[in-house]
Amino acid sequence: MDPTTLARWQFATTTVYHFLIVPISIGLTALVAVMQTKAYRRRGTAGEEVWDRSARFWGRIMLVLFALGVVTGIVQEFQFGMNWSAYSRFVGDIFGAPLAMEALIAFFLESTFLGLWIFGRGILSPKVHLATIWLAAAGTTISAYFILAANSFMQHPVGLTYNAAKNRVELTSIWKVLTNSTQLVTFPHTILAAFMTASALLVTVSAHHLRKDREAADPVHRGVAKLGIGVLIVAAVGVSLVGHVQGQIMTKQQPMKMAAAEALWDTKTNASFSLLAYANVEQGRNKIDISIPGGLSLLATNSLDGKVEGINDIQKAETAKYGKGSYVPVVWMAYWMFRLMIGFGVLAALIAIFLAIQWRRDRLLQSQKLLRVATWTVALPLAANAFGWIFTETARQPWLVYGLLRTKDGVSTNVGTGFTLTTLVLFTVLYGVLGVICFRLVHRFATAGPDSPAAPPTERTDEPVLNLV
Repeated sequence: MDPTTLARWQFATTTVYHFLIVPISIGLTALVAVMQTKAYRRRGTAGEEVWDRSARFWGRIMLVLFALGVVTGIVQEFQFGMNWSAYSRFVGDIFGAPLAMEALIAFFLESTFLGLWIFGRGILSPKVHLATIWLAAAGTTISAYFILAANSFMQHPVGLTYNAAKNRVELTSIWKVLTNSTQLVTFPHTILAAFMTASALLVTVSAHHLRKDREAADPVHRGVAKLGIGVLIVAAVGVSLVGHVQGQIMTKQQPMKMAAAEALWDTKTNASFSLLAYANVEQGRNKIDISIPGGLSLLATNSLDGKVEGINDIQKAETAKYGKGSYVPVVWMAYWMFRLMIGFGVLAALIAIFLAIQWRRDRLLQSQKLLRVATWTVALPLAANAFGWIFTETARQPWLVYGLLRTKDGVSTNVGTGFTLTTLVLFTVLYGVLGVICFRLVHRFATAGPDSPAAPPTERTDEPVLNLV
């Protein structure tokens, strides 16, 4: 393999791993804040203790995931300077701005107020202590905004001028970068997906405990399971609505990505949306296809009879605009990643709706089979996140910055194949070790359950290590 391919594999490996952790961390911080708010509003009642124990319990899991998210994210920033130095020189004046703002503003909020939340219990007043977790949650959300703004610039570059003498782009408007039309749909889509993932984790862990002891189930798990199912349904609806708008913007800004997502080789009106294609999706091959008539036209243009450009026509247009070369991504990957993203997301929503119906019928807590299904809920949005991110980045190829910089031109010229391969292996092993540690810690805290209502947390003798809250 050449250094460019290895550098892409390295960044893809670390990014996908990082993105498994980050959505849970973002959503869970806000959900812990919701739990603590419920406890605060129920002061003097039995509900205060239940929701306070819930916030303590889930706060431990949140801290483990937050720490791993920070650690795994640092490596990616180093890769910009090591493996992608040509890219950094080309877009550094613009790309660095939102990342710097993320570090100076968002990370300050996260780290400062999360520390106050951890160590301020019993020292700060209940109202101030509650404010600290909400400010930490705001910090995680703002952090996501700035990072997504940087990525959205790669998808749809705005607010720039090209300096031919220095062969780089320079910032002309940070406001345009931060309010990029791509950013304005990507951000809510990502945040809602984060709430889907975090709420699914609530359902998974709560269902595990409810399944162990259905007769004397801790009210903590009942309340959290109900909260998780409700948030999951609402977030799933939001993801689908924003995703529809996102599909239309993608069609205008990156028509090749939309065409590749459907493996649409020729321009069509009333283009169908393929649910499942048998064999392959290559041009000129016959396939057995289960489709929704007009589905792609509706997704792309809001009209069943809308015109959607095909890969062949877009290739001709981009060749005329950018010069000779192939502007077609790996079509089979774009096709299947798009469907797996949607499929796992829809399945998570359907399971949540099914669980909610069974809960209202008083069947969920009485059925081992239903609770067993619920314990696997978190796997679905996790898979949807990973496949969605792979689609977003790979279907943009061969562009690193769409229309401005090709991927092959962004890689470092002084980093050889051997070095890139070595670091790829080392990072993969390191992230694997971190993954095992994270899973064991989360599993340990999750299975230990919340503090006993009969004794203060400090009197626990079986408390797992790292009992910070």
